[in-house]
Amino acid sequence: MTSSPEHARLLRLATRASVGVACVLIVTKAIAWWLSGSVSMLAGLTDSLLDGVTSLLNLLAVHYALRPADDDHRYGHGKAESLSGMAQALFIAGSAVLIAYQAFQRLQHPEPVGAPWLSVAVILLALVLTVALLILQHRVIRETGSTAVRADSLHYRSDLLLNGSILVALVLAGFGFQQVDAWFGLGIAAYILWSAIQIARESFAVLMDEELPPDISQHMLELACSVPGVLGAHDLRTRISGSHWFVQLHLELPGELSLSVAHSISDQAADAIHQAYPRAEVLVHADPQEVVKGAKA
Repeated sequence: MTSSPEHARLLRLATRASVGVACVLIVTKAIAWWLSGSVSMLAGLTDSLLDGVTSLLNLLAVHYALRPADDDHRYGHGKAESLSGMAQALFIAGSAVLIAYQAFQRLQHPEPVGAPWLSVAVILLALVLTVALLILQHRVIRETGSTAVRADSLHYRSDLLLNGSILVALVLAGFGFQQVDAWFGLGIAAYILWSAIQIARESFAVLMDEELPPDISQHMLELACSVPGVLGAHDLRTRISGSHWFVQLHLELPGELSLSVAHSISDQAADAIHQAYPRAEVLVHADPQEVVKGAKA
């Protein structure tokens, strides 16, 4: 099973844009931190460095995940996205620990923040680029449901708060409130760590083949049962791999139907689910109603 050309284009566009934004922010924040010595700016630089690493991982993971199914991977390569999400979570958690350590050191040994207004200009640039990237990622997630892009977007949403916090800290430092910079650094570290936990939970759920939400599963059963000739449906199983959903279910059909008719009804049920959920690949097994009743008796 392969992604549509438009989905593949959007995924590649989002991952390349993410890498590009990260590279620009790494260079500008490195210059601003070197001139200012701000712990908050160091937090932003560290986060952007990790953005660059994780965005590059996303680029590679999405490239691999878009490969079509082969003899060794009959369900495709979609879980590469979730593996990338787990790697992102580890990198993000590491950055939170480093930022917290630097902030604690600055609280113990206060230093003035240099060139705060240059750093403010850098952060404003970071905010503009981050908002533009989030708009693009939101569109890609809506169209493809990509786990990797969703994890990257969650990280950049935390960056938006992070950069906003850095902006406040630098402005206050410019007016002489030096300790605020370190305290903001600690708060940012805590938020980044929470983001890492959220990304890890979502990626872990996909890797462990967690079911789709109950309301979606129930709707799929209702769609299958709405097909003329279907007497019932049961044993629906679902799992996610990248941007694909894999769905299996059993249909209850009259036992006297010919194999051709039963096959046709099964295809109609699968098509009904696929039309409502285009990401779903549906496998239907037809059961004679008499067999189902006998098993329940």
